[in-house]
Parts: sequence; structure tokens; C-alpha cells
Amino acid sequence: MEEAGKLLGTALAIGLGAIGPGIGIGIIGGKALEALGRNPEAESIVRTNMILGIAFAEAVAIYALVISLIIKFT
Repeated sequence: MEEAGKLLGTALAIGLGAIGPGIGIGIIGGKALEALGRNPEAESIVRTNMILGIAFAEAVAIYALVISLIIKFT
């Protein structure tokens, strides 16, 4: 029973922890494309800010992965 709880906790931690960053990265990409469509001259600024936002969103998914691995192996 304890092993089933660990597996369920692991699955929920990474599953729920990846939903937010996935949605956030999609929104960031969409808004960056909208910004480039309206003002193509600002491409370098938009790209830089987009990559920075994606990196911060991806960090949250990595934290979720670490938590799920801690749950699985402890």
C-alpha cells in the first residue's frame, strides 16, 4: 500500500507540475508571435524576453521533476 502511494504521489507531482509550465510556455510563445506581428522591428527584444520567460517557466517544471524523484526514491 505504501508503494502505491509513492507511485501515485510521483505521478501527481510531475503530472500537475508540468501542466502549468506547459500552458505558460504556450501563452508566452503566442504572445511573442502577436507582438512580432504588430511590430516586426522589435524582434530582438521580444525574442530575448520570450526566451527568458520560457526559461523561468521551465524551471518550475524542473522543480516538479525533482520533487517527484524525491518522492519516488525516499
